[in-house]
Amino acid sequence: MVGANKKKTLFIRYILSFSLLGIMVFPYLYMVIMSFADWSQVDRKLIPTSFTLRSYEWLFVGGEVVDPKPWLRAFFNTFIVSAVSTFLMMITGIVVAYTLAKIKFKGGKFLSNAILFQMFFPAVILLVPMFLMIQDIGLYDTYWAMIIPKALSLWAVFMYTNFFRAIPDTFIESAKLDGASTFQIMIKIAVPMSKSITTVIFLFLFMERWTELLWDMIVVRSENMLTLNVLISQMFGPYGGYPGPMYAASVLLTIPIIILFLFFAKSFKEGMQFTLK
Repeated sequence: MVGANKKKTLFIRYILSFSLLGIMVFPYLYMVIMSFADWSQVDRKLIPTSFTLRSYEWLFVGGEVVDPKPWLRAFFNTFIVSAVSTFLMMITGIVVAYTLAKIKFKGGKFLSNAILFQMFFPAVILLVPMFLMIQDIGLYDTYWAMIIPKALSLWAVFMYTNFFRAIPDTFIESAKLDGASTFQIMIKIAVPMSKSITTVIFLFLFMERWTELLWDMIVVRSENMLTLNVLISQMFGPYGGYPGPMYAASVLLTIPIIILFLFFAKSFKEGMQFTLK
């Protein structure tokens, strides 16, 4: 009787798990299917019967001949901006966090609390002053306009600070006795020990920057500077009649995130286990 109850409970768990998985995966599968569907069946049939590569071909040639759009350039822009921004956020996050966690200086505790306090404010309230600053220093409609304001992540600082504080001070003191400088200790001891949490921070930062839309819409104007997210958003305007290419562009937008997650899956799981402790 007990065994039957366990089997029944296990069966219910499997049903619930697969149901939730289906609900989560279905929107993405639908997007992929519609990106390959014949244009006459896009959003008209749940399961299309005719498939084509026309949507992807339409993107790669730039859309309509009378008004071509730089889709490949937009993909390149998104990759460059996301890669550089993520790299800068990782570097600044490590340096600031290590300083706050392991270097005692006057006002350090106040600065840590200020960073934590500022994390509660939505980033949208800083859009206007940041835009005015970018415009005043002449960076409007450039790569740097999209990169510099995203060069520091308070979330990354907060995560790294908590991790570095957990490193025993005996490691730091031993390295100092061996003649290591503060920079060497940070690079050769603190950073290697933070490998698992670094993967989590990297993936989240890259994904956040890769999917950025509002800020990129504000600081760029020319078509050659547009990111893929901005270009996709424009499809609801003059390109509203092309849902197939919109699905195709959305699929292309998710591919780098999926590749990164699959490549760092093991380290990501280890890092998440640490963050949940």
